Amino acid sequence: MLVLRYRHRLPADYDMARIRRRVAERGSFFDATPGLGFKAFSIAEGAGGNVYAATYLWLDPLAAGEFLTDHRFRAVVDGFGRPRVETWLPLVVAAGSGTGATVLVRETLPVSETRDLAALRAAEAERAASAVAEGACAAVSALDPGAWRLLRLTLRRDGAAGTPHESVLHLAAPGWARLSHP
Repeated sequence: MLVLRYRHRLPADYDMARIRRRVAERGSFFDATPGLGFKAFSIAEGAGGNVYAATYLWLDPLAAGEFLTDHRFRAVVDGFGRPRVETWLPLVVAAGSGTGATVLVRETLPVSETRDLAALRAAEAERAASAVAEGACAAVSALDPGAWRLLRLTLRRDGAAGTPHESVLHLAAPGWARLSHP
């Protein structure tokens, strides 16, 4: 498995209706993508600027490589320029029902040199299971071993008060059943 994520920073006055239309027109193209667990098309809007993001959980790393070299990613590059694609190794994936996910909460945390990685993975498994038990659609923890960062992604049906989040415009989830029942 791999987690890939990229973001496009847009000006505060960018017409976000354009993004909503783009996702409405193209989101379903990913609904049956082989090798894909899920893709969350998301946005964040604010006075400081807007963000259009894509977050993928790939079940098959070769399918991720195929995506980055085919016409679907070319459409992203043609529309917004080539983004920096962050790549993470999943440590934990906990999935409940993907139905109705409207919010993506993302946290990125440094992993200290002294942190026991097995203990980190165990703690993240407990956190993810707890999040799903409390109603989250999914919780993923992933590691960037190049920069020693931990990524936490939580897909929810509602916002977490006071927590920065992105609005999910479309969740393509062709491999969700494999996430829910590994």
